Amino acid sequence: MTARRESGSALRVPAARVALSTASTYPESTASAFEMAARLGYDGVEIMVWTDPVSQDPQALRRLVDYHGIPILAIHAPCLLLTQRVWGTDPWAKLVRARSVAETLGAGTVVVHPPFRWQRDYAREFITGIERMAGETDVRFAVENMFPLRARGREVSAYAPDWSPVDDDYAHVTLDLSHTSVSRSDAMAMAGELGERLVHVHMADGMGSAKDEHLVPGRGTQPCAELLEQLATGGFDGTIVVEINTRRAESRAQREADLAEALAFTRLHFAAPALASAANTTTATGTGTGSGSGSTPGVRS
Repeated sequence: MTARRESGSALRVPAARVALSTASTYPESTASAFEMAARLGYDGVEIMVWTDPVSQDPQALRRLVDYHGIPILAIHAPCLLLTQRVWGTDPWAKLVRARSVAETLGAGTVVVHPPFRWQRDYAREFITGIERMAGETDVRFAVENMFPLRARGREVSAYAPDWSPVDDDYAHVTLDLSHTSVSRSDAMAMAGELGERLVHVHMADGMGSAKDEHLVPGRGTQPCAELLEQLATGGFDGTIVVEINTRRAESRAQREADLAEALAFTRLHFAAPALASAANTTTATGTGTGSGSGSTPGVRS
């Protein structure tokens, strides 16, 4: 970790890297996402595998990595409705291919959604299958929290075994704050329950509506700043990925401004008061600090 001074207070910044999801630049291309991530100062990218042929081609992705000098930190498997036929229709084959691409390109994580309810065979074997695949590689399969569908005062889950990964036996989990907004979940409580299983964060925001908004962090009601500070305090060493919606941006300049704001917000809040000693101390701001507890998400011993 590194330490720095801001407003007279010593801060420590954990080693976790901040990446840009290529979904954040849609409808621009995967190649454009690399260009913007490199220019704006992101530490890497997460590849959303979708209908853009470049996102599906490890050789094309390798050329982008080499040209822009920015690594791929995660692969998001094609789990969306619009990507049901990308890399074929067999969901397990998609995960095998995502793992292969991650291994080839040096990405440490594959992000995967829980199955849709109509994928009955896949859903029935999902938890044990993910565990089995995780045991065959150093790549982490991080199952993402989703959300129920709400209409006319009713909630229906489109996912099985559940839209929430908290109570299922996944070794690694992705926490998406736009999804906690839609599900009206307590993101801080969810992070606390996940503990060290939380290895990947999709940083976004939402206003609590039934729509998956993926706002710039700080523009909604989610505890984005609080979560980042809690993760920093726990020494989180996973990956934080900015995954926002810029589809309505009227120009490239506006899109880049939103991406830059999201990165600045994330870096600003992903810091914790530095410990002056192993014992509890008081920082220059008068804030008490201690060694923390085992339940803090992202703590690494």
